[in-house]
Amino acid sequence: MKKFLMIAVLFALLVALLPASLVSAQSAGEDYTVQADDSLSKLADKFFGDINAYWAIMSATNQANAEDPSYVKIENPDIIEVGSKLRIPTQEDAQAFMATFDPANADVGALFASGAGGQLLVGNWWTSGGEFAGVNEVYKIYRAEYPDVELIHAGIAGGAGTNFKGANLNKLIAGDPFDVFMLHAGLEAELYSPEKYLTPVDDILAEAGVLDVMPEDLKALLKIRGNTYTVPLNIHRGNVMWTNTRLLEQAGVAVPTNFEEFFAACDALKAKGIVPMAQGSTDGFEFGHLFEVVLAGTVGAEKNHGLWHGTVPWSDPSVTQALENYSKMLDCTNEDRGTVNWVGAIKLVINDQAAFNIMGDWAYGEVINDKATDHVTWNSPPGNQGMFFLVSDGFAITKEAPNPENARNFVKIITRKDAQEAFNQNKGSICARTDCDYNTFPADRQEYFKGSAADFATNTIVPMVTHGSGAIPTWQQQFGDIVTKFASDRDAQAAQNAFILAAEDAGFPQQ
Repeated sequence: MKKFLMIAVLFALLVALLPASLVSAQSAGEDYTVQADDSLSKLADKFFGDINAYWAIMSATNQANAEDPSYVKIENPDIIEVGSKLRIPTQEDAQAFMATFDPANADVGALFASGAGGQLLVGNWWTSGGEFAGVNEVYKIYRAEYPDVELIHAGIAGGAGTNFKGANLNKLIAGDPFDVFMLHAGLEAELYSPEKYLTPVDDILAEAGVLDVMPEDLKALLKIRGNTYTVPLNIHRGNVMWTNTRLLEQAGVAVPTNFEEFFAACDALKAKGIVPMAQGSTDGFEFGHLFEVVLAGTVGAEKNHGLWHGTVPWSDPSVTQALENYSKMLDCTNEDRGTVNWVGAIKLVINDQAAFNIMGDWAYGEVINDKATDHVTWNSPPGNQGMFFLVSDGFAITKEAPNPENARNFVKIITRKDAQEAFNQNKGSICARTDCDYNTFPADRQEYFKGSAADFATNTIVPMVTHGSGAIPTWQQQFGDIVTKFASDRDAQAAQNAFILAAEDAGFPQQ
């Protein structure tokens, strides 16, 4: 299995409990060659009587690797290859390390050596195959240009940053920040008290000359009280209906364009024993994402804008209709949606187990990674024609970054055309620059990227609330909570009343 730095390694992270002390070691302070059936936790138990002390072995081995490459560099503690050379620390060193190491605080820097140029801690939530494939292309560029810097991919699993955001905020408050961290362009920056914890990047964007080739809609999203805190890397389209062409052909079903056609297709697919639509929920954002797409498809772009800007009340009958459409759509989904996340949902389409999945084009990264472009294609969700739901990923520099120059160099790289082209052809998104050449992308992907770029230039742009672009964080959270509750109880009146109250709390009085 290919090794990669996935500190969703900070997996155990959020659940590991550290003992007060370590028991006596049977042997210590020695080199060790990995044998069949070894794991770091087994070795930690063998040498220290504590399975959690594998962190100390990982750190000691990586420190040794910095001086002597005959020692393996451990990027993922779940994966150590037979024959690899490890450094087992002394009991005293292991105890000292574990006494200060806090995995629950994403203390990932302690697990790696520093290069001559220091470290670069990149906080993010890109841990799936398609996500990592994209960002790793940027890492390759950075490592080639700054070989003396130890770049650390501090990834915390959880779609849309479900787990990352809280961990990141805790690190900022504790004064132990990442150097750079991922966030969505737009109002999501408000979550991190930007004037207090983040560094404005207006000068970097100006020096890079990227403002001349950045879409106006994106530039408008980036400004927070006159400053820009996010360097954008891409533009995702949030409203895509991923479609398995083999299953539609098998069932004799055409791609639906409106809700009436969708529900007819749902019935036809069910009659053939095919799950009409794949849906997940365990990452916490999926229900809200789907309803936001259904809402816009029901009420239209103009009313949708008005709902989020206070000119259309949430008591409008079209919102009631949107809730009804959403409820009927959930009836077309897999019964185990409560145990599946967004990656699992698109995998159902990839693996011929469901016909549709409504998700942003980060799902295309999974289609690409799984080599499924021959039978998984894309369409507009019902009623969404002419709308482009804008979701942009970028990076911010923390004000107290441990390695500020390394951080600046990283965000400078992601402004560049070569970095954005390398990243986006794997991630499934288009560039945050208008001058990328999609003809240079792999042939089987060009159609989507060219089409997406063309749609972005001509469609109505809809900043996506679920992903931090279209509403303040508190309104975004309330919206998600209301939709999640409705997905369970299907009480449309209660949900609509809750929307009305939430809009008033966000500063939009309802008529």
